[in-house]
Amino acid sequence: MTASVTIFHNVVWSRHKGVVFSALHNISASGAIRYSMVQIADTEHDRVGFSDVDYSYHRYPMQKLFDGCYEDVPTMKMIARLTWEVLRTKSDLIVLPGYHRPEYWAMLAACIVTGKRRAVFCDSTARDRPKKLLTSIPKRVFFSLCDGYFGFGERSREYLESLGAKRDKIFVPCQAAAMPGSFSPERALVERVAARAGNPPVFLYVGRLSEEKGIGTLIEAFAGLRRRIPAAKLRIVGTGPMADALHAKVADLELGDAVTFAGSLQDEPLTREYYGATCMVLPSYSEPWGLVVNEALAHGCPAVVSESCGCVPELVIDGVSGYAFTAGDVAGLQRTMLKAMEAFADAGGTAHRCMDVIRRFDPPSAAANIARGCALMLSD
Repeated sequence: MTASVTIFHNVVWSRHKGVVFSALHNISASGAIRYSMVQIADTEHDRVGFSDVDYSYHRYPMQKLFDGCYEDVPTMKMIARLTWEVLRTKSDLIVLPGYHRPEYWAMLAACIVTGKRRAVFCDSTARDRPKKLLTSIPKRVFFSLCDGYFGFGERSREYLESLGAKRDKIFVPCQAAAMPGSFSPERALVERVAARAGNPPVFLYVGRLSEEKGIGTLIEAFAGLRRRIPAAKLRIVGTGPMADALHAKVADLELGDAVTFAGSLQDEPLTREYYGATCMVLPSYSEPWGLVVNEALAHGCPAVVSESCGCVPELVIDGVSGYAFTAGDVAGLQRTMLKAMEAFADAGGTAHRCMDVIRRFDPPSAAANIARGCALMLSD
């Protein structure tokens, strides 16, 4: 007998979820479980201007509930529609998109009323979302009413366990990036080595220009490093609310042409940034995972990241694929960037090691782990 699963997800904008759901759809074609994907909206406010919604990454049948931004849908309208979608579906298992919005609680209630099994995606970690009594109690209640959990990485697993989730009900599908259609590992290795040959140190940031990303820490650390290595460059890729403040900080530190704000880049232009960088730096105070680290390693580019990033234990291996430092520690970041310059001077050897680390973090593996979790929940 064929079982069915409906997975709800917030926004089509997420390319990485698109490639994973596409791989899951491929598994569905030959398996005993049928998957239905429901995308709630096109995008979110903080994604507008960063990159466009690209449907080409979503190669699976999809139901989309609302056009435009998620936040533009009135809360009661959102609650009513999502509750109705859960009530009407004949699926045996519902995978909820989260636990922090009222509509998710309504969906959970609809699952309970109709006797459907339910799981929930959890991207957070204890470092990303430190536990507070007032917020941890509702989470504990929500998780206690679920039959399973999908967390991304060991830190997410630890966070779920700390809030009462049973370890054998936590499934950890690897986080997988959506690489450009033109990407190939063989080409990446050659291009990476060629781009770095004989060039001065280049540090790269990729992401939103927002407070929690800690970009000010990076700029200050780079200013100190550049006093020792005048040829060093910093390239900042992305857009966001901190753009003006960060430009002003660069001017105040008299960094001049050493810092380039490249704006929002995707696909081939972003690929060239990864090829040309000594290492990518992700200095976030809050970062559930950090998919740009996946992207960097796939291009043979090591990463220096803060300990707050969820990907640290899996992807950032000291001296192999990168280094970690304490978020907000300017002197510590400066030392780590200098160490990375020395440790990763051999572009070819470094690229091989980075690609070895990231190899198993691909969409088919992520999809297979989701399918395994769903199968185990349905078999109980």
